[in-house]
Amino acid sequence: MAKALIPLADGFEDVEAITVVDVLRRGGIEVVTASINGDKSVRSAHGVRMEADALFADVKDDSYEAIVLPGGGEGTENLKRSESVAECLRRQHDEKRLLCAICAAPTVLEHAGVLDEGIEVTCYPTCKDELKRPWTPVPVVVDGSVITGQAPGSALLFALVVLQALAGKQVAHDVARGMVTDVLD
Repeated sequence: MAKALIPLADGFEDVEAITVVDVLRRGGIEVVTASINGDKSVRSAHGVRMEADALFADVKDDSYEAIVLPGGGEGTENLKRSESVAECLRRQHDEKRLLCAICAAPTVLEHAGVLDEGIEVTCYPTCKDELKRPWTPVPVVVDGSVITGQAPGSALLFALVVLQALAGKQVAHDVARGMVTDVLD
């Protein structure tokens, strides 16, 4: 079974984190949510408290097929401040495993230095100037082992595309059908 890590920092965007967790788990992916705060309780951008599965420090050295970063302005800044998160992203990049980020979080990938020259990405429109590359104004971009999503409104498509990369097209389409959505069609 594929395994995905979702680092959570105070201020994470609710719909982006929860949608990815939900879709990946529906598709049979083992998902580990990990608080970078030193406490499993993490506050979302809209004040919702979420209990992470683990502390980031306890799971950061495990192997994951994907690392998925939810956005949210404050959450993104908190992820950028974590050298431990940056080290984990660099190791994932070196191992050529999936790096996924949505909304403001592609700037975390840029900040960690894991976006190779020429990689296409999307992000929340007001964050595009933080990227050192052209911005692609579409809901989801897949370029090699990097998957980026634009905003909360593209969270379901982003999650299904990540699932497709981890479990295959049929699984992603089955999950989408079960959710009664045609975003993959």
